Amino acid sequence: MKKRSFLSLAPATLLALAWGGTAFGQDKVDPTTRLVVADQGELVRNLLDASGERRKLGFQIEFPNFAGGPAIFEAIRAGVLDIAYVGDTPPIQARAAGTLLPIVATFTREVAQYRLVSRPGLVIDRLADLKGRKVSYVEGSGRQVFLIEALNRAGLTLKDVEPVNLRVADLPDALRSRAVDVAVLMEPFVTRLEQAGATPVRDPQERRLLPTTSYIYARPQVLADPKKSAAIAQFIAAFVRAGKWSNAHEKEWGKYYFTDFQHLDADSAQAIIQAQSPLVFQTSREAIPHHQKLIDILHKAGSIPTAFDARGSFVDTFDGVIAANR
Repeated sequence: MKKRSFLSLAPATLLALAWGGTAFGQDKVDPTTRLVVADQGELVRNLLDASGERRKLGFQIEFPNFAGGPAIFEAIRAGVLDIAYVGDTPPIQARAAGTLLPIVATFTREVAQYRLVSRPGLVIDRLADLKGRKVSYVEGSGRQVFLIEALNRAGLTLKDVEPVNLRVADLPDALRSRAVDVAVLMEPFVTRLEQAGATPVRDPQERRLLPTTSYIYARPQVLADPKKSAAIAQFIAAFVRAGKWSNAHEKEWGKYYFTDFQHLDADSAQAIIQAQSPLVFQTSREAIPHHQKLIDILHKAGSIPTAFDARGSFVDTFDGVIAANR
């Protein structure tokens, strides 16, 4: 199927393509099936391992690790990935560029995990003080819409700052070297850079800009493969249960991921966990309104050429799996 024609399909049509009109049980997975899942910060792999959910999967799974949505987009377009864990902006940028990568699962935290962090020697008290500053700009990453909304709240636009185009992997060094004044970061890099003299923006609004929303999106060809689709259903069920486990076992999860894997000290790991709000999994119907808000923010800022209907970005194929396991 051509990319452009796929773009015109409604979610119901995508659903029919994915499942051929029938429902798959989670126990009907061919053990020889291989699912390649793009990870970031090795978060998905660690969460499944820590919770014990990975060993329950009845198929082969791989977790190549990436730094940011743009690199994942190139890999999934090349056909080397089946599904991907990404932030809130990558599916929008992909669709705006003419490639629909259907969203199959949504998970969110009410309090943003992104932070605006200023370089050592610079303290920013208000979002309005971003005016005239060199700020990191990672197009196609969730950091993009977070920065735009921060500027919106201050009555500013991208024209009022000096955006510096960077890759996600380059953000910490750019802040340390003062190539930028402010960068949009996530843990554990926020804590590491604080220990080196950097400072999160102090404006209380910064913690109320947008929730942290992430997605699992898929290659359309994978959704049309019954064996892969059955594996995706089992993976999503396991990931939702793993998320529930992390909510209920914050201290254990913090030690496993932030202390043992990311090598932060115990106090820093605990502070990160305590600052997080619970992980919440949403069905497509629940996720669509916020996705539309993000589309509209990016369009108003001129970051995508046209606005479009968020409903066309989702399939509801796995909504029952999400609802049954959350």
